[in-house]
Amino acid sequence: MRKIFRWGLFGRSFLLLVALMLANLLIWSHAHRNMTIEPQARDIADQIVTAVNITRAALVYAAPIRRRYLLMDLATNEGIRIYPRNPADRTEPMPDTALMQWVAIEINRQLGPDTQIKWSVNQLPGIWVSFSLNNDSYWVVLERTRAERTDGTQWLGWSLAALLLSLSGAALIVGFVNQPLTRLLRATQALARGEQPEKLPEDRGTDLIRDVYTSFNRMVSDLDRAESDRNLMLAGISHDLRTPLARIRLELEMLPLPDEARAGIEADLSQITHILRQFMDYVQPTGHRPTVLEASNALCSLVDRERERIEAVGGRLHARIDPGLVVCMDIGDLQRVVSNLIDNARKYGRHEGEPPLIDVSARRDGDFVRIEICDRGPGIPETEHEAILRPFVRGTEARTNTGGAGLGMSIVQRLVRSGGGQIQLRNRDDGGLCVSLLLPNCSWKRNAADR
Repeated sequence: MRKIFRWGLFGRSFLLLVALMLANLLIWSHAHRNMTIEPQARDIADQIVTAVNITRAALVYAAPIRRRYLLMDLATNEGIRIYPRNPADRTEPMPDTALMQWVAIEINRQLGPDTQIKWSVNQLPGIWVSFSLNNDSYWVVLERTRAERTDGTQWLGWSLAALLLSLSGAALIVGFVNQPLTRLLRATQALARGEQPEKLPEDRGTDLIRDVYTSFNRMVSDLDRAESDRNLMLAGISHDLRTPLARIRLELEMLPLPDEARAGIEADLSQITHILRQFMDYVQPTGHRPTVLEASNALCSLVDRERERIEAVGGRLHARIDPGLVVCMDIGDLQRVVSNLIDNARKYGRHEGEPPLIDVSARRDGDFVRIEICDRGPGIPETEHEAILRPFVRGTEARTNTGGAGLGMSIVQRLVRSGGGQIQLRNRDDGGLCVSLLLPNCSWKRNAADR
């Protein structure tokens, strides 16, 4: 199975929830800005305007001898300082933030458009507001904390915390929703590999999930029953026909028939025997615990035996097998698979009147061992590659030859899948069919056993 965080249902559902939460956060931030920044700016501006007006009134109505003490008292208790304003003052404008700009606009609205609001003057920080008194210009300086304490930066931390909590909840929710589908996916994958999947729990989840699990378990049970009935039927047919066939062979030996007729009947009986053998091979259960097999030696021995049969009819079998190949498969299953494929290549992998030419190779291919059996025949149309692996389905070339029941390739696929392998079919560019077996490379298991 692919990694769970692929762009599948989990990833897409999670990203959808994240997108929705981010959109919600943006809308909420915009609403917060519109609904809170302006009132905050108005409150800050009102405080600053009040401080300026009080300071101006105090300077206007206080006795000249008391002004000095009044300014000291404002600086000490209220944090308000007064400085004369000079044209040569070096000023810094207010920060380019929405809050500070709203504050400046509101101050100008209340004190007049000629009022200047600065963030620092002559490198002295503060909120500097200009005003005039008796044709003299002054600065009123207030602490920046009057604006900073109401800034909205604290909302950012809360927003991030809420976002992280929402993402965690989204991942948990999507995981709960995805878990039943993941369990169903694993069961269907096991069923596709020809394995018996574990029974899905019918007492968990929502009503829909329980109904799906129940239907799937019932389908698996029906398939298993149908498979058992079919295997029992094939085994029974094969067993029951052996005795009549043996009797026919005995009677054939006793009948005075011409040699040509006798040879034809013998060929028909051999054909029937071969079909019955295919039935028995198909219903024979595969091994549930594949063994670690030194494949190179087993393949070399099998190829040597098959080469003699092919050379006896004028054909050629060329083999290229790398040493030290190890696969997780029973030796009997591997021999049945490769022997079946070589036999198919010998029968169908040649043009009429020509001897069979077969190439067998075995090599490492990443985490697999690739075994290929290629012939020089007419090949199989690509549209039939998938169908040819099904039981009782025969290729176009094989339909003209009644030497089998269409179980050879399905037997091969069944044995290969039982060992965790794959089977691939492709037509050669220069003519012929190649059947590739990808079997798990289990050299690491052998090395672990040796240690």
